[in-house]
Amino acid sequence: MLNKKVAFVGSGVMAEAMIAGLLRQKLAKPGNLVASGLRAERGAELHEKYGIQTSMDNAAAVHEADVVVLSVKPQRLGDVMKGIKSLRADVLVLSIVAGASIKKIGAGLKHKAIIRSMPNTPGQIGEGITVWTASPETSPEQRETAKKILGALGEEVFVEDESYLDMATALSGTGPAYVFLFAEALIDAGVHMGFPRRIAELLVLQTIKGSASFYEQAEKHPAALRNQVTSPGGTSAEALYYLEKAGFRTAISRAVWAAYQRSLELGKEQPGHLHDSNDEEEK
Repeated sequence: MLNKKVAFVGSGVMAEAMIAGLLRQKLAKPGNLVASGLRAERGAELHEKYGIQTSMDNAAAVHEADVVVLSVKPQRLGDVMKGIKSLRADVLVLSIVAGASIKKIGAGLKHKAIIRSMPNTPGQIGEGITVWTASPETSPEQRETAKKILGALGEEVFVEDESYLDMATALSGTGPAYVFLFAEALIDAGVHMGFPRRIAELLVLQTIKGSASFYEQAEKHPAALRNQVTSPGGTSAEALYYLEKAGFRTAISRAVWAAYQRSLELGKEQPGHLHDSNDEEEK
C-alpha cells in the first residue's frame, strides 16, 4: 500500500475520511495521494491539512494512479467518467457512489477491475462500516488493497452479491441519519420536560453510546435486552406501548425501504437528472 498511488476523484467528506484513515494507519504516504475537485479552496484546505497533492483536473489526477477512488455525487458520475477514460488495465477503480452498479461504472470507464462499496459517515472517525463487492476481473491483490483502504474507515464486510450494496445504502449508509433524527427527537423531548438542552444532549448521547456498547457486549437479541428493562406496568412499558401504537417499527421499516428504492432509482437515472446546482460536487 505504501508505494501505491491513490487518486480521489471528488474531494468531499468521505474522500477526506479515507485520506485521513490511510495516513493515520500509515498505509499511504502523503506524496502518493492526490484529490481532485471543482473547488480550488477545497484542494488548498486538504493540501494544508494532510500534505497531499490536489488538482482541479480529474484526468491529470488519475494519470499515474494505481487506485482511482470515485467519490462524487451520483448525479455527477456520468460527466466525471467521460473525463477519465483510458485508464491502464491494471488500475483498480474503487467506487463509493450510491446506486452506481459495477456494470454502469465498467461501461462508463470501459474498465473491468472495479470495487463497489458503501461506507457511512462514522468512517470519518474510523468507526464506520463499509459493505463492498468486486468485479470478477479484480485480482486477489486488488481485493486486498480495497480491503485495506476501506478498513481505514472502520469495519468492512465483503459480499459476493452486488444487490446487497443497495440494501446497505438504505440500512447502514443512510443509517446514521436515522440515529441522529432519533437523538434529536429524544433531546427535544427532554427539553420539553424542562431539562436544559446541554443536559438533555449529554443524557441522550451517553444513553445511545452506552446502549450500543451494552448490545455489542451482551451478545443477545435486541428484543431480549429490551425485555430486561421493561417491567410490567412500568415506565418503559408505557413508553413502548405508545411507540408501538404510533407505528414506530413500521415507520422505520418503510423509511429504510424508501431509501432502498431511491438507491435503485439513482442507478437508473441519466447523468444530470434531478441535479441540484446548490449541491456540493463531492460526497
